[in-house]
Amino acid sequence: MTNEKDLRAFGKLTCRIARGEMMTREESRDAYTQVILDMQPELQQGAFLMAHITRGPSVEELAGAWEAIDLHDTSKIECSIKGKVCDIVGTGSDPLKTVNCSTPAALIAASCGLPVAKKGARLVTGVSGASDILEALGIDLSAPLSVAENCLNTNGICYLPGESFLKSGWARLIKSMRFTSAFNIVGPLTRPCSQTNCIVIGGYSPGGCCQLVSILRDIGMPSALAPFGTADGFDKSLGMDEFSPCGPTKVVQLRNSQIESYEISPNDFGMSQIPFQSIASSQTAAENASRVKKALTSDFDSPEGDFFCMNAAAALFISEYAKSYSRGYDMAKQALHKGKAHEKLLSLLGR
Repeated sequence: MTNEKDLRAFGKLTCRIARGEMMTREESRDAYTQVILDMQPELQQGAFLMAHITRGPSVEELAGAWEAIDLHDTSKIECSIKGKVCDIVGTGSDPLKTVNCSTPAALIAASCGLPVAKKGARLVTGVSGASDILEALGIDLSAPLSVAENCLNTNGICYLPGESFLKSGWARLIKSMRFTSAFNIVGPLTRPCSQTNCIVIGGYSPGGCCQLVSILRDIGMPSALAPFGTADGFDKSLGMDEFSPCGPTKVVQLRNSQIESYEISPNDFGMSQIPFQSIASSQTAAENASRVKKALTSDFDSPEGDFFCMNAAAALFISEYAKSYSRGYDMAKQALHKGKAHEKLLSLLGR
């Protein structure tokens, strides 16, 4: 039970943040450790999380929050793969809700030979998270992490649900939270696979993408892409945490410790632009899962299939499996048409 002194200290810190004051990296690590380990009452935790995200967390503060998660809340798997191991994930909380993309993109990228240790979680603010989709497709989310570790080593793909590798803190919060917090930023930065050395991580805002990549550089990630996609016909401040086939995508890239920003369009992938409505989320997780399965098994040249291949191409590009986005897109489409992505899904199902 937290004593009165610690309760007051945490409350004072929350008030400081609400007034616009900044935390040091160490203060942030300590505060988020208290949230993760459930050392404060839920009312205090919620007030702190909302004050921090409303004020806007700094890179230093987010690095501290990441350290707390990595130290106290992340179980790890090890793999025997040498070379590139990629992750494809989004922060969620993006204004434009699409059919789930990072999960099929991970399957497609893996079908091109790129080892992918994909992590994810249940929905927070959207219709369905990666765990909701894969559960609907038949994945056993309760399986021990050793099953994922074996699948990665054997098949070059695995799924790591936050419900399994997050020991208590974030997994506990996900069950009840329906608002954006710093966990939406640093949660996708977790490394449940120690060998992950490149990542495509979509952000819910352009500024968020810059923060994500800055943190990734600080924690030693060699290569990363952080996209914020926009859609023609919508305000440019509204976007998706994916590469967009519906308009320009703002990208922050990390490679060789250097960060650069640029804008890319569907034409750069060698594909035609499509309307947002064709990839917008359905009303339920089951409907989104059905669309994912259809694109992987038969409807290869659908808007969904193109969307998934576009994001798989980004993973192939940043991992240096493809020299350009357009070459990655061609590789992804070929693998999809040959049924290789569906084979990767079956390997996740243990078939």
